[in-house]
This record gives sequence, C-alpha cells and structure tokens, in this order.
Amino acid sequence: MGRNHRRYDAFYQEISRPFRSGHRPEVLLAAERILTGIMYVAYPLLLVYLLLRRPEELIRAILIPGVSFLILTAVRKKINRPRPYETWDIQPLIPRSKKGESMPSRHVFSTAVIAMAYLFYFPGFGIAFLIIGLAAALIRVIAGIHYPSDAAVGYAAGVLAGILFFV
Repeated sequence: MGRNHRRYDAFYQEISRPFRSGHRPEVLLAAERILTGIMYVAYPLLLVYLLLRRPEELIRAILIPGVSFLILTAVRKKINRPRPYETWDIQPLIPRSKKGESMPSRHVFSTAVIAMAYLFYFPGFGIAFLIIGLAAALIRVIAGIHYPSDAAVGYAAGVLAGILFFV
C-alpha cells in the first residue's frame, strides 16, 4: 500500500466521528427516516396528481422508476458487493443486518429517480428532492451502511434513469 492509501475503516471513523457522541447517532437515524418518509409520501402524491390532472403521463411516471428500479436491483444482485460493516471492523451508526448488495445504493437511486420525476413536472420540488437525495446519500455513507461509491453510483443511476422523463 502506498503511503497515501488509507484504509476504509480509518476513513469511516474520521467521517463518522462527529456523529458518534451523545444523542447524535439518534439524530442521524431520525434525519434518515425523515428524508425517507418525505420521498415515500412525495412519490404517491405525484402519482395521484398525474392521475387526476395528467392521466396520460401516469404510465411514464410509474414505468420509468419501476423498470429502472428492477434493472438496478438485478445489477446490484449480480455485483453483490459486501457492505462496509461486513468488510471492515466498523460499527454502523444506523443498525443493519443485510449482507451484500451494497452497490449501487437502491435507496439513493430511488430518491434520485423520484426527484427527477418531480423535476419534470414541478422543477422547484425536483431541485429540493435532488438535494434531499444528496443528503440521504451522505447519511448512508456516514452511517456506515454504504461506501461513497455505492451512494454516488445509485444517485447517478437515478438521475440518468430520470432523464428518460425529458426524452
């Protein structure tokens, strides 16, 4: 190993240090749940809006995220990358027991593709949700349940799939 190469466990300890004391792990978990909850509510609301106001757009808003989610899931199963807490001696701040399938992050992907759908129909919300997606990606890395590359690839895949809304 080169002298500039750092082990992931040391990197993880460094980025997670500010969240390890006091009630900060609970704050990180609460933030993750709130951001996830926002997206779980936002997507059905978009579908209801489309059903009532633009029914001709509803199928696209279901198929693009749905099919791309299934493709991403298949790719993720094929890659089957271990999660950071499986490979390194780290304790994740958000407890998980899932093994493998870390790359790409499906959670981050889902947030990004939903944000892109909103960007197509409601640009202001789309931008806000893209920012939420970045925050969710960061939380999942700091929490120790994904590598930075897992989150980055999930986010990029969601944005790329979402570009299909504009085509």
